[in-house]
Amino acid sequence: MDPNRRRFLTAGLGLAATMPSPATDARFRMGVGTACYMQRAMLQRALDPAARFTETLRFLAHCRDLGAGGIQASLTSLEESYAARLREQAEKANMYIEVSARLPQDDAGSLDRFERTVRAARAAGASVIRTVMLGGRRYETFETLGEWKDFGKRSWESLVRAEPVLRRHNVRLAIENHKDWRIDEMLSGLERIQSEAVGVTIDTGNNMSLLEDPHEVARAFAPYAFAVHLKDMGLEAYDDGFLLSEVPFGKGCLNLKAIVDTIRAARPDVRFTLEMITRDPLKVPCLKKEYWATMGRVPGRDLAATLRTVRKKGRPLPRIGHLPERERLRVEERNNLECLEYGRTHLGL
Repeated sequence: MDPNRRRFLTAGLGLAATMPSPATDARFRMGVGTACYMQRAMLQRALDPAARFTETLRFLAHCRDLGAGGIQASLTSLEESYAARLREQAEKANMYIEVSARLPQDDAGSLDRFERTVRAARAAGASVIRTVMLGGRRYETFETLGEWKDFGKRSWESLVRAEPVLRRHNVRLAIENHKDWRIDEMLSGLERIQSEAVGVTIDTGNNMSLLEDPHEVARAFAPYAFAVHLKDMGLEAYDDGFLLSEVPFGKGCLNLKAIVDTIRAARPDVRFTLEMITRDPLKVPCLKKEYWATMGRVPGRDLAATLRTVRKKGRPLPRIGHLPERERLRVEERNNLECLEYGRTHLGL
């Protein structure tokens, strides 16, 4: 890698100094998740983890300078000394830490690593681990209903393996609705596990891709919320359905104030973490046969309501894939700053 480019990618953008002083109560200051820096992360994949922008201590320092209330991030190291340094720096800045981690699979090594991660998260001061069942999107990952059901069975088995570890270390698991589970499916799993250690990371935009209203998602999942990914969403029509994209707060179709109030009413102490992903819009091909292969019996009214919203609130969405690297990073940071400012001035975050 060119040395000048490496220095650019590992340096901050120098924009944090423009931010106002943070509020003193970290419970109500919005945090930042590493997904907010998807562009920077993609450009830094060739770097050693310890040199990347999302190295946990470096990321914490950057978000502190932004005035954020905390971070949601993977742990770069599971060593006790590293977790202790992370906790010390977070406490000094009056910031929270939530850890992102994968569920254990069906081998002993995976379960052992999960337990080490849980211990390290606890040592770093985190009481919540955010996870996903599916890393991709339901309608893109699976071709048949049988494949989807097999995935559901494996996901349940992973959760059953993880739950005793979580209880043993007094850490809560927050499963994100990650363009995989519709409301009834997620609630069914929570009712089946019946554990105080297992709840939800409410992503306020993801289930639009599954034809569900984000305000209904917030109402349904709020009682189970251990964490929140707060985002606003933009829509644009295309031939096979609609395009979906995170947009700066206040520029999308969500009533963020109503969503925040709904979640806070049910879970007053839950943390809100920004997930403003700067990227080209995602395709939701809900008018193609393939989309429906794994969806089961979705009410026609949900499709109709979604398409009405697209028709009423859709607009051309921004694209960044054609931009030079430096400009993509600047757009990404500007989007994050806009959301943090909006959260402070309009949402009490």
